[in-house]
Amino acid sequence: MFQGTHTALITPFRDGNVDTTAFRALIDRQVDGGVEGIVPCGTTGESPTLGRKEHMRVIELAVEYAAGRVKVIAGTGANATAEAIQLTTEAAKIGVDGTLQVCPYYNKPSQEGLYQHYKAIAEATDLPMMLYSIPGRSVIEIAVDTIARLAADCPTIIANKEAGGNPERVTQIRAALPDDFQILSGDDPLTIEFMKRGAVGLVSVASNIIPDVMSNLVRAMSEGRTADAEAIQSQYEPLFKTLMSIDTNPVPIKTAVALLGHCSREIRLPMVNLSPENESLLSKALADYGLI
Repeated sequence: MFQGTHTALITPFRDGNVDTTAFRALIDRQVDGGVEGIVPCGTTGESPTLGRKEHMRVIELAVEYAAGRVKVIAGTGANATAEAIQLTTEAAKIGVDGTLQVCPYYNKPSQEGLYQHYKAIAEATDLPMMLYSIPGRSVIEIAVDTIARLAADCPTIIANKEAGGNPERVTQIRAALPDDFQILSGDDPLTIEFMKRGAVGLVSVASNIIPDVMSNLVRAMSEGRTADAEAIQSQYEPLFKTLMSIDTNPVPIKTAVALLGHCSREIRLPMVNLSPENESLLSKALADYGLI
């Protein structure tokens, strides 16, 4: 279901509204670049700043523009279970292929609270679900035992996006879960290490600008061509580092898409645009790869 490369899409804005023209073109480039799926309304899509109607409209546009060419995995998580259920059931009616459910943030539930949260969502919809453990944003992580319990009790919970930066967690999840439970990397630079330990794909930020590169890297690993994947990783490591280090996601990647001429650099508060110094670093990195 979730194997391969899935792009965590930016949400382009213009004059305070979603730029539908830029969004359609972004999705077309992902399809042309060979990705297996797109993920609207995740962290990279500035989901915390989208109103509910706007959130659903972005998902609706993603389904319309993808037109069955790639899978659409809708970000419909929330830190309120009732809101996550509402977003997810509405997304199911729109026709998405699956849902990405971020670990509830700010309210810091116990592992039992996480179990009950995800179980309630799974019981409300038949959509295949990818859990999303990202302790850097949510403070807590979804414990391996909790993932195993959810997978055993909820047939639609079939995957986990691992974005905690720890390859050993992949080893632990792989050992604790059935072989058909899917693990995806949530960090571009760690994709190879994660796939060596049993991950089957990637939810990528960098593929907003280099979908062909990220697709080729993941495909090489899937086909056992580790040396080819490592060559790609080595070549693009400086770009990955720049995208991750100069500011908080999605500021660098949205700026990169803008510098490539594909959207405005408009970003919503409380996020702000890159400083001139960091934009110069990003511009140089993009130029080094012939992207601008």
